[in-house]
Amino acid sequence: MDINIISLDDEEAIFDVIGIDPPLANALRRILISEIPTMAIEIVNVFQNTSVIPDEVLCHRLGLIPILANANDFEYKKENEEFNENNSLHFKMHVKCERKKLEDKEEIINEEVLSNKIIWNPVGNQARTFLGDNLIKVVFDDILVAKMRPGQVKDI
Repeated sequence: MDINIISLDDEEAIFDVIGIDPPLANALRRILISEIPTMAIEIVNVFQNTSVIPDEVLCHRLGLIPILANANDFEYKKENEEFNENNSLHFKMHVKCERKKLEDKEEIINEEVLSNKIIWNPVGNQARTFLGDNLIKVVFDDILVAKMRPGQVKDI
């Protein structure tokens, strides 16, 4: 077996594994993915969703958005434990699609709901703990969450 590293940076590692069977390479890939500690949106409280996307689909889409947070900085929440600053993160999103009249034309605002609308709401001492390079946020600001029409609201 021979491993050639093609490129390596903060977001991606590209390498060739030569001389092994595909099932073993797939097993290696799955082990690498499962051993990387990550955080994701798991529980979503929907206060208002007047768009055509059902709440369940919206919640699933939110759970797929990568969060920039070091999972090792948090404890795993036990079943009977309350959510707190040591075991969870809290995010909010409030977006309303509206028509805005300009001088000679009409523009639709917030027609596309992007991941940059997901705002971290620090709990307890998290605002002091996670500053600067350690700031909690979504990894990419341009992930499409949903599309809306004027008058529709997402309040999560």
